[in-house]
Amino acid sequence: MTVRVVVVDDSALVRSVLTEVINRSPDLRVVGCAADPFEAREVIRELNPDVITLDVEMPRMDGLAFLERLMRLRPIPVVMVSTLTQRGAETTLPALELGAVDFVAKPTFNVKSGLDELAR
Repeated sequence: MTVRVVVVDDSALVRSVLTEVINRSPDLRVVGCAADPFEAREVIRELNPDVITLDVEMPRMDGLAFLERLMRLRPIPVVMVSTLTQRGAETTLPALELGAVDFVAKPTFNVKSGLDELAR
C-alpha cells in the first residue's frame, strides 16, 4: 500500500525538493502540495491524503494554528518540517501537543543537500 502525502510549505523550492525526496521511497507518493493552510484545506478535502508534512512559518496562518484546527476537524498524521522544529526548539513541543506525530528539522544551509541527507 502506498502512503499518500500532501506537502504544505510556503517555499516552492522546499515543496519541490520534499516531493522529490518523498517520492524516492516506493511506499510514499506525494499526491498534492499547498503553499499555505488555506490552499492545504482544499487540497486535503479533494485528495484525502494519509499524511501531511507541514511547515510552521507561513503567510496568512502559521502551521501551529492550522495544525490545531486540522486536528479538531479532521485528525490526520502530520509531520512538522521546519527550521523551527528540532529537538529542544520552542515550537516542537507545542506541535507535538497539538497532534503532530513527528518533526523534521529543515536544514538552514543548503536545502537540497540537507533534505537528501534526511532521505538517507
